[in-house]
Amino acid sequence: MPRFTSASTVKEVVASRSDGDKLLFDHGYEVGSAFVDHLSQYQSLKDAERAGRLRELPRLLQVLNQN
Repeated sequence: MPRFTSASTVKEVVASRSDGDKLLFDHGYEVGSAFVDHLSQYQSLKDAERAGRLRELPRLLQVLNQN
C-alpha cells in the first residue's frame, strides 16, 4: 500500500521526507519558509492540485512512494 496518497497533506510530505519541500516545489507548490499560510499545510495534495497550486500529482505520488 502506498505511503502517500492524494489525501496526504502537505505537512505530512514535508515532515516525512527530508526532500519533501523540494519535491513539492518541483511540482509547483511553494512551501515557503515556515509555512507562512498555516492553513495550507493541512491541505491535501488533491485539494492543492484542484486549487492550481500543485501540478502532476500522479507523478509526485509516484516519486514520493518510490522509497
